[in-house]
Amino acid sequence: MAGPPPLDVEAGAALLREGGVLAYPTESCFGLGCDPRNQAAVERVLAAKGRAEAKGLILIGASWEHLAPYMGRLTVPMRRRMDRAWPGPVTFLVPPSAAVPPWVRGDHARVALRWTAHPHAARLCKAFGGALVSTSANREGEPPARTAVQCRETFGSALDGCLRGRVGPRRAPSAIIDAETGCRHR
Repeated sequence: MAGPPPLDVEAGAALLREGGVLAYPTESCFGLGCDPRNQAAVERVLAAKGRAEAKGLILIGASWEHLAPYMGRLTVPMRRRMDRAWPGPVTFLVPPSAAVPPWVRGDHARVALRWTAHPHAARLCKAFGGALVSTSANREGEPPARTAVQCRETFGSALDGCLRGRVGPRRAPSAIIDAETGCRHR
């Protein structure tokens, strides 16, 4: 089998801190992730997927504290809308803070954030100590991987590690909602 062996959460978090690219289970599929502040790691994720930087990336966290550094000013209605949906499979588009790197936001005026409810993804964020890049583990235009074996077969040496675990029962990707307007984008 090509690619790296499965890792536990602590080893996965250590790999991320070292600038690695990791596949990990989420609510609906495996995700590819890295430290969003590490431009070289983000570029590796984008190259592995064949995804343009201009499209931007989603960040996931396991608490408000993980995601707040990337949020600009939120209104009370925006915060209420987010509180009703999180944690869960809903990604919100919010005003970015100055901490959001251009290689994460892409060509967008907003940043995409999700408070994950998936137990392995949440533990990974907690062990890492913050938000992670989270994009579906697939090459552009192909279906996303739902197993670690599929991740290793698809990405091989482009991955530094693959977290043990199973994806959640959802088949659909997370909803993407503008936190200000409530409009659904996906």
